[in-house]
Amino acid sequence: MEPLQPLQHFLPQVWFFILGLFLFLYVLLDGFDLGVGILSLTASSEERRSILMTSLGNVWDANETWLILMGGSLFGAFPLAYATILNALYLPAVIMVVGLILRAVSFEFRENAERKLIWNITFGVGSFLAALGQGFALGSVFEGITVDAAGHFAGGIWDWLTWRSVIVALTLIQGYVLIGSTYLILKTSGELQNTYYKTATIATWTTLVGAVFITITTPVFSEQAREQLFTAPLIYIFGLIPILGILLIGLLLRSLKYREENAPLIWTFLVFSLSFIGLGFVIFPKIIPPSVTIYQAAAAPSSLVFMLTFIGFLIPIVLSYNVYNYIVFRGKITGEF
Repeated sequence: MEPLQPLQHFLPQVWFFILGLFLFLYVLLDGFDLGVGILSLTASSEERRSILMTSLGNVWDANETWLILMGGSLFGAFPLAYATILNALYLPAVIMVVGLILRAVSFEFRENAERKLIWNITFGVGSFLAALGQGFALGSVFEGITVDAAGHFAGGIWDWLTWRSVIVALTLIQGYVLIGSTYLILKTSGELQNTYYKTATIATWTTLVGAVFITITTPVFSEQAREQLFTAPLIYIFGLIPILGILLIGLLLRSLKYREENAPLIWTFLVFSLSFIGLGFVIFPKIIPPSVTIYQAAAAPSSLVFMLTFIGFLIPIVLSYNVYNYIVFRGKITGEF
């Protein structure tokens, strides 16, 4: 027996968890970033928009670090999944990348431009496109990806575009608007803060409607989800998650009603955390739903161990940098509006 053979089952699970962690941190941190960008399209004046942009100025670059780590780790840990998923989701990936490029360019150019309108619109549109591309990619997780016997993509270029993936994408956008609004509640004050209490409340309800629809329809349309969720003990967990979700939504709406500042962001983070736990139960151990598992797509154990050594050092460094960044630039953004 090879020395690393006992790890062939354990290491893919470790890397599945690490990739989930990277994705979770990206969605939380760059999620409010994208949400603020989308909300900037509705700002009523240039001064208000400047406050929104200033709230992101020192953190938005660091937020996207997790996306880069996730892409690199997926390539190294699950090369088959990397190739198949990018092939299947080529157009959503292009939409997302175009959106991220537009955001980066407009953010830098806006600072030095005399006429800021075009760059304001570009930043908001870029944020929307990035969120839309990610939403379509998430929708494909629920829809499933068609593969051949070797695990290679065997579907069509438009397989990702279905009525259900559109609803998933719109729900994710609303979720980003929600987390962006609760972030701006923390960073603003006065009339501007009241505006984002209102947008957060609206986004909470729209996100809830989309989440309920996805929760109900996923087992209906996905045989894998039915087999995965409606067997003990996962059926009990699956039944508990919606109950906890409704409870957290209630606490979020209560904190918005009573104009609390810190609590809305905390409850929103917990709602997103619960959603990720539910998503993990739906797809595990698949890395390419509904057929290819993490064990089939994983790289050699020696490669996984080698990567784990370096990523293990990198994760606390990047986390520490993020935490330090938010501590240094904490506090409200003040200005005349």
